[in-house]
Amino acid sequence: MPTVSFHTLGCKLNFAETATISEQFADRDFDVVPFGQPSDITVINTCSVTDEADRKCRQTIRRAIRANEDSFVIVTGCYAQLSPEDIASIPGVDAVLGTVEKLSVFQVLKSFERAEKTQTSVSCIEDATAFGPAFSAGERTRAFLKIQDGCDYTCSFCTIPMARGQSRSQSIDATVRQAHRIAERGHREIVLSGVNIGLFGTDTGESLLNLLQQLDRVDGIDRYRISSIEPNLLTDAIIEFVAGSQRFMPHFHIPLQSGDDFVLGKMRRRYRTSLYARRLGTVKRLIPHAGIGVDVIVGFPAETEERFENTQTFLESLPISYLHAFTYSERRHTAAVEQLDRMGGTPVARTERSRRNRILRLLSERKRNEFANLHIGQQRRVLWEGKVSNGRVFGFTDNYIRVSAPEGTVTEGSIDTVLLDRLQAGGTLSAAPAEFVPVA
Repeated sequence: MPTVSFHTLGCKLNFAETATISEQFADRDFDVVPFGQPSDITVINTCSVTDEADRKCRQTIRRAIRANEDSFVIVTGCYAQLSPEDIASIPGVDAVLGTVEKLSVFQVLKSFERAEKTQTSVSCIEDATAFGPAFSAGERTRAFLKIQDGCDYTCSFCTIPMARGQSRSQSIDATVRQAHRIAERGHREIVLSGVNIGLFGTDTGESLLNLLQQLDRVDGIDRYRISSIEPNLLTDAIIEFVAGSQRFMPHFHIPLQSGDDFVLGKMRRRYRTSLYARRLGTVKRLIPHAGIGVDVIVGFPAETEERFENTQTFLESLPISYLHAFTYSERRHTAAVEQLDRMGGTPVARTERSRRNRILRLLSERKRNEFANLHIGQQRRVLWEGKVSNGRVFGFTDNYIRVSAPEGTVTEGSIDTVLLDRLQAGGTLSAAPAEFVPVA
C-alpha cells in the first residue's frame, strides 16, 4: 500500500484544504502516515503571510527532504503560488503546485516518478475562478468548513489576493450538504472559514445571512462560529441573527489592523475607527456576554509612535476579550512596499516593531483575564475538546472562554453546563467537577 504524509502551515483554511487533498489520496488506496515518518509521497501546504512564514516554509521543506530523501515531495499553497521559482530551486522538491492546481493533484501530476527537473504547475492567479470545496474534521469535536475563498480587497500590506485570487463562494446548498456530512461524523461544532467571509455570495447572488439561516436548521450540529469577518461587512442583520440563534455562538472575530484613521487609510482598509466602535457597540448591546477577538498589525510604515499610541488607546477603550498582534512584514509587490513614500516614507525599525508587539500582547493578556473574571460564578456551556499536559481537560464556552477540568471528570466531545469558579494562567477558568450538569 503506497504511503503519503502531509504538513500544513498557516491558516485554518489551509488545514481544511489539506484534509481534502488527504481524502483524495485515501480514496486511491494510499495509507496516510504521520509527517516525519517514511512515506512515498510528502505534501507540504504552505503559507506566505509574512517573511517569517516564507522562512518557516523553506525550513520545513528542507527538513522533510533530509528526513525522507526517497519521498516524492509536492509543495503547494500560497508560498508556492507567489514564489514557485524559489521552491523549485530547493534540491529534492519534485513538484510545485499553485492555487488552481492545489486540489487537483491527480489530474495535474500523471505520475509520482521522480525526474531531474522539478515539475512546476502554477497558473496565473487570474485563472483562479472556481471554488474548491474543502473541510477539515480531524478533531473529534470541531470541523473547519470552507465557504469562501479569495479576496476582492486591495489592502496595501496584503498578498492574499495575489496568492488566492478573486473572491468566490460555495453555494448555500453545497455548504448545507457538507454540514450534514460533518454532523454524520459526530462533530459538535463547525467553524465557517474563508479568506474574506463577509464577501460570501457576492459572486453567486446569495448572501452570508441566508447561509447562516440555512445552517441553523441542520440537525446534529450544536455550535457554529464565524471564523473572522470584516467590520464593514458585519451587518446589523447578521448580529441580530446571531443574538437570536441557539446554535451560532456569541463570539465574533473582527479584524481592526490599526486604531488610527490615518494608518487605516494608508492600509486601504474600508472603514475607520468610528464604524468599528459602532459595530462593537451593536454586538455588546444585543449580546452583552459576547466574546470579541481583534487582529492588529504593528509597525506599518505610516505608524508613528503617536499613531501607535492612538491604536493602544483605542484598543483600551473597546469591549474586547482578546487580540492577536501581528508584526508588519514587507511583502514583495504590495503597495506598502512599492509606494513607500505614499505610506509615510520611513519604515519602522524592526526593534520598535517588536516592542509594540510586546505591548499589545500584554494588553491582550489583560483583556482576556478581565473578560474571564467577569464570568466567575456564572454557569456556561462548555464543549470539551482534549487534554492538556498537566492532566486537565480543556474546552471553550459559547463565548470562547477557555475552561479546564481535571482529567476523568468530563468526556471529550460532550457539552456540559459548568460553574466557572477560578482564573488560571492564560485567561483559563477552572470548573469544579461537582458542578458539572450534562446538557441533553
